[in-house]
Amino acid sequence: MFEFLQLVIGGVSIGCIYALVALGFVLIYKATEVVNFAQGDLMMLGAFLAFTFITILGWNYWLGALAAIVCMFVIGNLMDRAILRPVLGQPQFSIIMITIGVGYIARSAAGMMPGWGNETYAISTPFSSQGMRLIPESMGQLVVSQTDLSVIVATLLFCAGLFAFFKYTRLGVAMQASSQNQLASYYMGIPVKAVFSMIWGISAAVAAAAGILLAPTTLIDTNMGFIGLKAFPAAVLGGFGSIPGAVVGGVIIGIIETLAGFYLPPGFKNVAAYLVLLLVLVVRPQGLFGEKTGKRV
Repeated sequence: MFEFLQLVIGGVSIGCIYALVALGFVLIYKATEVVNFAQGDLMMLGAFLAFTFITILGWNYWLGALAAIVCMFVIGNLMDRAILRPVLGQPQFSIIMITIGVGYIARSAAGMMPGWGNETYAISTPFSSQGMRLIPESMGQLVVSQTDLSVIVATLLFCAGLFAFFKYTRLGVAMQASSQNQLASYYMGIPVKAVFSMIWGISAAVAAAAGILLAPTTLIDTNMGFIGLKAFPAAVLGGFGSIPGAVVGGVIIGIIETLAGFYLPPGFKNVAAYLVLLLVLVVRPQGLFGEKTGKRV
């Protein structure tokens, strides 16, 4: 039992990373109905920026992490203004292909950047890998590392912050209104285009936070953005338009992946989450927290 619980704790930790990346998918989709397949690569850029500030420039960890998140907010904002806004009104497939192209460009640019390249890097963090015992030693072995605990706590704080932002601030309410009805929001005086750029910026900032939290566990390289392939099913599993669903879906995917890697034969770890996703979508196509929608024609 304690071995199982230990695996669940590890699964929750990696699932929180999936949840943060999935949040980026959901935020953009709710506002613009665009699926941003460059989300994982934005996470990679955020991790590399943090590596630059903290390791190369020698900044304090917290200051470097904050600077990387702010830089990614600006990059996400500019990405919408310069690349995506000119193609508004075009077929969704065209916009999706643009986001895929942006992801490839980001990986190539990171590989050519002096000081980055295709090597693997690490960030020194104030959190150690030393375990914190959750139960008395006489009862069994159940510990959580400070790194895993920091990931879980940071994810909870980010989710609480986003919830408060969208519920209690004028800008957050404007973003919700824009995502529900763009034309009505425009007539009510909401600058819809600027709001969309802000949403892209927030999504990129959340992705950067995920990359910084993931760096001590998997290290940093140009291919770490492929974790978006795991976060995308998390967003679908929870319900693609649901922010709580993205978090729950990410945690479920993380736990399933960890348990499958330990209890099932080799190879199942990489497909178990997708098998569960297919099963859930067969039973509930809109996801766990999604709502059925329809259009009149």
